[in-house]
Amino acid sequence: MVHDNYGYFEEDQLGKFGDLSLWRRIVFLGKPFWLGALLAVLLSFMVVGCSLALPYLIRLAVDDFILNTELAPALRLDGLKYLALAFCAIMALEFFGNFIQVLILEWTGQNIMHRMRQMMFVHLLHLDLKFFHRNPAGRLVTRLTNDIQNMHEMFTSVIVTLFNDGVKIIGILGILFWMNWRLTLILCLLLPLMVVNTLWFSRLARDAFRQIRTHLSQINSFLQESLSGVALIQLFLREKSILRQFARLNQAFFDKSLYQIKVFAVFMPLIELLSAMTIGTILWYGGSEIIAGKMTIGVLVAFLSYMRLFFQPMRELSQKYSIVQSALASAERIFQLLDNRETLALPLSPLRPASTLGKIEFRDVGFGYDPEHPVLEHFSLTIHAGQTLAIVGATGSGKTTIINLLERFYDPDEGQILLDGIDLRALDPDWLRRQVGLVMQDVFLLPGSIRDNILLDTEKTDEAVWEILEKAQLSRLVRQLPDGLATQVGEGGMDLSAGQRQLLALARVLVREPRILVLDEASASIDPESEMLTAQAIAATFAGRTNIVIAHRLSTISRAQHILVMAGGRIIEQGSHAELMAANGAYRRLLDIFTAGAGI
Repeated sequence: MVHDNYGYFEEDQLGKFGDLSLWRRIVFLGKPFWLGALLAVLLSFMVVGCSLALPYLIRLAVDDFILNTELAPALRLDGLKYLALAFCAIMALEFFGNFIQVLILEWTGQNIMHRMRQMMFVHLLHLDLKFFHRNPAGRLVTRLTNDIQNMHEMFTSVIVTLFNDGVKIIGILGILFWMNWRLTLILCLLLPLMVVNTLWFSRLARDAFRQIRTHLSQINSFLQESLSGVALIQLFLREKSILRQFARLNQAFFDKSLYQIKVFAVFMPLIELLSAMTIGTILWYGGSEIIAGKMTIGVLVAFLSYMRLFFQPMRELSQKYSIVQSALASAERIFQLLDNRETLALPLSPLRPASTLGKIEFRDVGFGYDPEHPVLEHFSLTIHAGQTLAIVGATGSGKTTIINLLERFYDPDEGQILLDGIDLRALDPDWLRRQVGLVMQDVFLLPGSIRDNILLDTEKTDEAVWEILEKAQLSRLVRQLPDGLATQVGEGGMDLSAGQRQLLALARVLVREPRILVLDEASASIDPESEMLTAQAIAATFAGRTNIVIAHRLSTISRAQHILVMAGGRIIEQGSHAELMAANGAYRRLLDIFTAGAGI
């Protein structure tokens, strides 16, 4: 297990996490920070205690000093002075407690959200590719940004408020029963109305926020896909169609947001109505008690002050509950993602052989991205160690699928894939992917220096890096750059041409020295000069390895010792270049098409 700062849990912890309810999961995430939460709870009692003491001081001031004509004026003034000082001291203590509490909760909330975001990202990195085919990038970005931020707001600005308000309500009811239990009992008759109102609002608000989050993720996904393909949209004049689709999504989001506003528009006036009814009841009953001589004016004033404090949590609930319900809706979506276990099955003791020859076998393999539409059926193939194999065929014939299975991005639905006689499912995936170097047509550049992009997670001296650049035919380009190996590329840095990216990808392979090299259309879109350099780099890279090439260029295909021609997930021809050309079959027709269409 990697250190928990990176978001990993032991497998048994993840299993327990999946069995917990929503609130218990939230508590589980905050468990490492229980000390801060405990201190915040203790401060809540101090803050609430200070708040509840203030109306009682007002009662003392009214009954014992302001209206008490039996005391001498000097004693009444002294009493009021000391009560005023106590009032100010309690206010200062309440401010200090609130200040410390906010700091502690903000620190705790930031740590919990950091842990959750890290855990989610690590979890995403370990899901298999089928999951990402079904979930657009924009939706996943929403989980890691908006949904996490919603939960952060709940931890930092809501939970402590709700806890304080709960303690405050219980404390107020206790004081009111102590001061006048008859009047308090009458007021308690209104409590069922408050509870029913709150529960009704809770159900409607959570449904509203769940729908809002769903529509927001759809908007994010649509924006991510549209903006990344804006060139194609403009090229094929699809602006109006895209605008109509976005307008529909935006209108749906607007409608759901308006529904949520309507829910709050009903809830908040109901709270105000209940508050007015309560104040009216206190004035009616309390006034009659004062007239009858059974209650003092100070008690009535204290009652009114306490009821103001009593309904303050209800008003805050109307303001904060939106955050709570939004956060809970986000939490449900986050935990649904964390509950996803679409990962490749790992053996209990994955194998990491000390060395490998590079022999590859596909034994009666069947596979389909959609089970109802298989790509490969009863596919068998043997690639001997050190052999160079080229695979050609029309689009959709299964060429890239073979590579995806070899890299173990997917597991076959049927049959076995063996490396040196060992099933890939028994091997450590990290070890396997270090043995299989993959160079694709689209090369991803990290924002960083050329050195960082070549070495990635390995370490080598600059001298060793220059030797690799020589083999990859990239040294001349790097020497011409103003900062050499330190030149920044990728986002915010220098851009590289398609041919230069291919050479950089080959340099990455040479750094890792894999036993198997796979080129997937690696030279399909580069110019003749770059192709010549790439051919030299490929020749250097091929030496001493098992090589698999998916290509359309004759210069790349003819270098192979054995060639497969595929169609519909099956091998329809195989042999050397000379043998297949002499057979005058599908291979020759494909080359004629490639030559005529691409100028090969």
